[in-house]
Amino acid sequence: MDNNDVLRKLRFIFDLEDEQTMALFSEGGYPATRAEISDWLKADEDEDFKTLDDEKLATFLNGLIIQKRGRQDGKEYKPETEMNNNLILRKLKIALNLKDTEMVQIFELADLEVGKHEINAFFRKPSQRQYRECLDQFLRNFLVGLQVKIKGA
Repeated sequence: MDNNDVLRKLRFIFDLEDEQTMALFSEGGYPATRAEISDWLKADEDEDFKTLDDEKLATFLNGLIIQKRGRQDGKEYKPETEMNNNLILRKLKIALNLKDTEMVQIFELADLEVGKHEINAFFRKPSQRQYRECLDQFLRNFLVGLQVKIKGA
């Protein structure tokens, strides 16, 4: 899924204003400006649109983890330089302290049946035989289900 779309959806789901979004980026280790955030949120066709790179999305998600769970003593939150849907889903799971059964319920809210074994496969190492790539449709449906769970619509 496109990084800019993930940021747009998470801002909507959590009702994040610019100041709160800037605070999450800052908490994660990157002092994003209001202008940068505005450019990342613009429509892809807009001439001022800027692509949100993987490292900055990782920084935002790390900030979300810190905000929701608190900073762990002595742990440095170094953002990944390359992100994929599996990592995005993992960071959201950590930030929201979700269990497998809760993730199944969130997928069900988006009318997608996914089993616990399937969800666990998303969090395995790519070298493991049971590893499964989280395709865009799974991440998109997870975000839709999360929106229904949090906003009720």
